[in-house]
Amino acid sequence: MPTNRQSLKQDGFTGFRPIGELDINRIPQKPGIFAVLRPDTSAPGSATGAPAPSLSPQFLAKSTAGVFKKKDPSLKPEALDAEWVDGADVLYVGKAGPGSKGNRGLRRQIQEFVDFGRGKPPGHWDGRLIWQLAAANKLVIAWKELPVEQLAAAEAGYHAAFVEEYGRLPFANLVQARVKGA
Repeated sequence: MPTNRQSLKQDGFTGFRPIGELDINRIPQKPGIFAVLRPDTSAPGSATGAPAPSLSPQFLAKSTAGVFKKKDPSLKPEALDAEWVDGADVLYVGKAGPGSKGNRGLRRQIQEFVDFGRGKPPGHWDGRLIWQLAAANKLVIAWKELPVEQLAAAEAGYHAAFVEEYGRLPFANLVQARVKGA
């Protein structure tokens, strides 16, 4: 199955909100998977909902993301360009577990992800390439609640499906998720 806006909707993802308009209180607190997608640039009434593949990204010289362990998250334009996946509307797929105290989940993970893009220091820097895109606030976040025991397999499955379709991971996924013991 292709990994795109339409397939994510068919697979139960909801939300599909631009980062700049995200109401964090509308995001569930339960564990799950989330995806960052390019804005829908299809013509109104288009059945596919797919972005125009000819839209090339504009990269910022410096990332808006926070510094992690004294390391600047910015990459050179040629490194960013090498990670870009032409024709893909999914830019990042991540998971949100419950955390050791059971108080994490999608809401907190997405809030920390967005805060990271606004310059706050992160606890990790997964998806950091998102924050070097010029129009990051227009990118869309979608999510799907899942039981904790399904998170690792689901994330690995979405990564594998994307790699099968495009020959590589989504733009901001630098490490492929795998199921332990598989």
